[in-house]
Amino acid sequence: MSKTFKFIKSTAVPVEIENIDTDQIIPARFLKATTRDGFGKNLFIDWKTNPDGTPKADFPLNDPIYSGEILVAGKNFGCGSSREHAAWAIADYGFKVVVSSFFADIFKNNALNNFILPIKTSDEFLAYIFSKINANPKTVLEVDLEAQTLTVEGKSEKFDINPYKKECLINGYDDIDYLLSLSDEVKSFEKKRVYA
Repeated sequence: MSKTFKFIKSTAVPVEIENIDTDQIIPARFLKATTRDGFGKNLFIDWKTNPDGTPKADFPLNDPIYSGEILVAGKNFGCGSSREHAAWAIADYGFKVVVSSFFADIFKNNALNNFILPIKTSDEFLAYIFSKINANPKTVLEVDLEAQTLTVEGKSEKFDINPYKKECLINGYDDIDYLLSLSDEVKSFEKKRVYA
């Protein structure tokens, strides 16, 4: 999966539940792994499966009418513990964007560090998005990272993002990659510097 993007046009998977915490995103019993791979299959595992392991047909991730690279969730997404594994699970499942009207700060930073764009909308726009998806599961959401807009059926809303994190997402940089991208500027600065 590519880490870079400027524009995403995709259908979405709606999880219309508020206060989704990181233990619901990825339960603690799955945190023993030392790599980021394989967490996606356990995303929302306690909500999407019955105690015997069979899938719950009414959970959106199990419903074939929903698909796409965008997860739309209720207000206050990613609250609870600070586990980065929640972002790993979302990314490994294939989501590049999470839309909600509020994100826990630690989750938001973990998402950005794992090349997931958390888009904070107004409560009204989030309700509008859910209404459109509920009416038509094939509703397309358009994310323009450069313009910082989310558009759904002709209606748009701007979103905020830290300029540094925006550049990292557009270029696929982690923190080290970003510093390496400045190496020519650093060398130029060093050449001009006068040492006593």
